[in-house]
Amino acid sequence: MIEDLIGGFGVVMQPVNLLILASAVLIGFVGGALPGISGVILVVILLPVTYTMEPTGAFMLLTAIYASSVFSGLITAILYRAPGTPEAVMTALDGYPMTQKGEAGKALGVGILSSAVGGMFGTVVLILATPLLADIALQFSSPEFFALAVLGLTVVASLGGNLLLGLIGVCIGLMIASVGLDPLTGTTRFTFGSLHLMSGVNLIPVIIGLFAISEVLKRCQEGDIHLTGNKKFSIRIFDWPVIRQIRGTVARSSILGTAIGILPGIGASTAAMVAYSETVRWSKDRKRFGRGAPEGVAAPEAANNAAAMGALVPLFALGIPGSGTTAIILGAFIVHGLTPGPTFMSGNSDLIYAVFVGLLIVNVLILVFSKPFIAILSKLLDVPYSVLGPIIVICCIVGTYSVQNAMMDVWLMLGFGLAGFLLEKIGFPLVAIILGVVLGPIAESELRRSLAMSRGDLAIFWERPISAILLGIAILLVTMTVVVPILRRRRARKATTRDS
Repeated sequence: MIEDLIGGFGVVMQPVNLLILASAVLIGFVGGALPGISGVILVVILLPVTYTMEPTGAFMLLTAIYASSVFSGLITAILYRAPGTPEAVMTALDGYPMTQKGEAGKALGVGILSSAVGGMFGTVVLILATPLLADIALQFSSPEFFALAVLGLTVVASLGGNLLLGLIGVCIGLMIASVGLDPLTGTTRFTFGSLHLMSGVNLIPVIIGLFAISEVLKRCQEGDIHLTGNKKFSIRIFDWPVIRQIRGTVARSSILGTAIGILPGIGASTAAMVAYSETVRWSKDRKRFGRGAPEGVAAPEAANNAAAMGALVPLFALGIPGSGTTAIILGAFIVHGLTPGPTFMSGNSDLIYAVFVGLLIVNVLILVFSKPFIAILSKLLDVPYSVLGPIIVICCIVGTYSVQNAMMDVWLMLGFGLAGFLLEKIGFPLVAIILGVVLGPIAESELRRSLAMSRGDLAIFWERPISAILLGIAILLVTMTVVVPILRRRRARKATTRDS
């Protein structure tokens, strides 16, 4: 591992790669800080751009944007109570009250330091845990890979607590993935006579349409958001009395965030919420929270940045994304002809460890670039979305067309964008569709190979310990999604009856 890290450090230190990292951090800062342009949107927009890049540089770019955008959402959350990303929602609870009390610089300093520490801790765990998990997964065969795919699909299907919508989303994704040539027999399926669909539905128009175009449509309906009124303040990142006050919170939240991030499908937003609630629970004076407590900023920021790095562990080791953004990055791997998983670690160690080292450097760059970036942010915040929205759409159209030089992809992207806009209105989990498209071919191929191995006997899936455990976890997750809300309703009824 040490040799691999040294090799990765050598790759990252190349001038071109350092420039990629620095550019990615600045792009991520802008995307995370501006409400309506999250890290997911940026990764989606730049996905076609990376198609022509060398894989190492491409994934350093995408992962660095991911990490820096998770951080920068705190800026507008603290200054304007307008979180730039979903991960920063909890940060606004205490960050904005601190700004109202004239402590904006203090709140930003706490957020910057907590984010960097949480991100570094999560990256160290990523470096240590990924090879161990990959070594275990080297024992996998077709039944285990099918069980992994099912686990990934059921985790995403249970997101948001609405199992029915999640399962419908997965099924839609599986239907889209089945278009084209049969992977084993080569026969055409659902092409409707179109030569363009012979190779299947390209992943890029699906991702860009569902995430970027639908977001633009949603923001156009909501109208512009103008964030003005920035006041002068001094940011102190290394304020030692404050550091002593928040160090326990940062340590606990970093560990908690990383653990939650590693769980597929949970995400950094959930990690921030759990860390905040745990910090309140451990506090001796809970009344301070929501009124400007520094720990209320430190907890969610340490947790969400740690969780963002933790979410990459199952992606690299098992090929299962830990969040919506890592699902997009998984799609980028597939676009580049790469498949993350246990064998991927051994055959592509230069790429993997370059990404690992790059993420460590990104968290250092967050400390370096954050103060000057915040100083000029107020000018960018005055740009109306009526200007940004069309620019995003143009980038999406050009990027989608450039992949295969096909207008059919552009029409598909616009169609998926409209569908995503309408589906989000009913709270539909769009990530479930994406994972159905990405994991569908894997699940189908490995299922058919497994049945060929066992001559049609389904017992192969529970006779092999690893596949049985993975399928058992999938069943447990689905069961919990159904049972937990029922138990909560029963408890609420009992409490109501008791009070009456």
